[in-house]
Amino acid sequence: MSETAAATASKPKSGLLNLLVDYGPIAVFFLVYRFYAPKDHASLGEVTAVIRATASFMGAAVVALAVSKWKLGRVSPMLWLSTALIVVFGGLTIIFQDRTWIQIKPTAIYLLFGISLLVGWRRGVPLLRTLLQAAFEGLDDAGWMKLSRNWGWFFLFLAALNEVLRHTLQFGDWIAAKLWLFLPLTFLFTFAHIPMLLRHGLAQEAEGEVLSDPPHE
Repeated sequence: MSETAAATASKPKSGLLNLLVDYGPIAVFFLVYRFYAPKDHASLGEVTAVIRATASFMGAAVVALAVSKWKLGRVSPMLWLSTALIVVFGGLTIIFQDRTWIQIKPTAIYLLFGISLLVGWRRGVPLLRTLLQAAFEGLDDAGWMKLSRNWGWFFLFLAALNEVLRHTLQFGDWIAAKLWLFLPLTFLFTFAHIPMLLRHGLAQEAEGEVLSDPPHE
């Protein structure tokens, strides 16, 4: 075993920590926006709230990346990509002072992951195994293929849902939906796969990690 692998293996696994890494930044975004959002929806105050929330979101995402590396011993490719897109679209939001950029960020992430997973599935390559690394210990190739296919379609569904919501909801309500709608949907989708994953060799001791470390935006 290499020194890097040994160091990774020695890091403790924590379902709560995984949740904080995955969903802490969006919670920070929600709370900061709610704190600064004007009660009368004045345009100037709204822009200020969006900019401050976006800057906090970017900072929290970078902190989550560092915590994942420090406490969990790894940063999955999915987390690298999502953090990079948060920084890029967040930066565009701040530069142009246009909240549209931060709203289309989830759509871009979902489309990127969804299309990539489905293309890999069609070619017989379970890309989700690469994106999540060793998150699902013991899962066989057939299980990874099914998981990649299903998550690919689910990501495309989330991309479409995000577009519908950002065109029909007020900005504050859209942020709330990211936390109170997308998060439960993701967990329900993850839970629904547990019987299939167990049939395809998922190690019993890894079951808790399946529940607490779903793919995220």
